Amino acid sequence: MPQKQKRDINATRQALLKAAKELMTSCSDSDEVTSRTIAARAGVNLAMINYCYGSREGLLYEVFKQLLADAQGVSAQAAAFSCPDIPPKERIIMTHFGMMKLMIANFSYSKAITKYILLNRSGDMGMESLPCICEYFGDKKTEQECRLIAFELSSLHELAVLRHKEMKSICGIDLTDDKVLEEYVRQTTQRYLV
Repeated sequence: MPQKQKRDINATRQALLKAAKELMTSCSDSDEVTSRTIAARAGVNLAMINYCYGSREGLLYEVFKQLLADAQGVSAQAAAFSCPDIPPKERIIMTHFGMMKLMIANFSYSKAITKYILLNRSGDMGMESLPCICEYFGDKKTEQECRLIAFELSSLHELAVLRHKEMKSICGIDLTDDKVLEEYVRQTTQRYLV
């Protein structure tokens, strides 16, 4: 690909990211942020969303990853994720607590991308706790078994975020309350760490 074309694609990718972030930040419902509104805001052809990101949800997932990186950059809790003085089990709980709290606080993003993540998970997408899970089990479980635990735990927590309002009304579990959220994460995580 010629250099100018690479620059144009990179500029288009950045324009789409910026437009999607602006729209998601200002909307009351993520369903309002359509591919057409994103492309119009970015000033690019509608087809460029699929060309650059595969889908609207893929683009919104990239925006969410930036949001996550920004949050981890300023969070004192994020620094503790990799602190070797904290036991792996606590780091797993902290990772999932932090992720769920961020997803609930930014529910318009979560609503828009959770189904995408659940149905398209590949590689290390949503597998942030995997290194801690591997460390926790050591040589008691294979990497494949640890990947399955990380996959299942992440999927369970992402689904809980997506349905957090129903969990409150049906089960009386208010995941918007930090203490309740932490206890929920502790309980669900403990089920996998046996």
